[in-house]
Amino acid sequence: MKLSEIFKNTFRAQGLFMPAPPLWARPLSAKSCFCRAVVANGMLSKRQMVHAALRYRLGRSKDDAVIYWQIDRMGRVHDGKLMWYGADCHRLKNRNATWAMYLMKQHFNLAPDSFHVDHVFFGLHLVTDACTVCIVEAEKSAVILSELYPQYVWLAAGGLGELQLEKFWPLRHCRIILLPDTDEELRAYTLWYEAAQRVMQSFLWPKQNRIYVSDLLERHATANQKRRKIDLVDYILESS
Repeated sequence: MKLSEIFKNTFRAQGLFMPAPPLWARPLSAKSCFCRAVVANGMLSKRQMVHAALRYRLGRSKDDAVIYWQIDRMGRVHDGKLMWYGADCHRLKNRNATWAMYLMKQHFNLAPDSFHVDHVFFGLHLVTDACTVCIVEAEKSAVILSELYPQYVWLAAGGLGELQLEKFWPLRHCRIILLPDTDEELRAYTLWYEAAQRVMQSFLWPKQNRIYVSDLLERHATANQKRRKIDLVDYILESS
């Protein structure tokens, strides 16, 4: 009999249940479509990819999606975003991103409004007070950049319009740098600059803690790159 079975039988005999592992730990994997594509395209080595997957607690669904778990500084799982990537490490256009909690409601036949999920920055569990936090838009970019520039803590907003005020409170004692994608109309930079201003103008935000919005891509990206709406990872890889 396996050791795991002995433990299970012992718990059953006492009318107890074995504590379930954390939600994020069950599908923990460095073999999702995303992880394989990152290594295959030379963005990270296999060792780096495994290290990043463990740090960010990346998961893998049964149909090969990467699961970007949103975990707060207390280790609580808020939600998980499932995304599918092609061999070129670009998102599959025929597969929309979906959320773990949405799938859970479907699985258990729960009403859409049966419970509310508060989303947090992806990578928030890695934050410590007084660290320097860099926030990018895409989870993919945060994972890759964490290995290229490990002196910073890399978080992802998860979308252009995902810089809600409440997401910043756990970062109020950190140095924060926002690194928006680039585009021809300065839309991303403008939206993130305005979001930073709203946070800093909040009554409870420490006045001495300024949020910096990097214009690196606006200053250095070519017209073609802006037209393609590249992010920092694209710029680094295309410049190497």
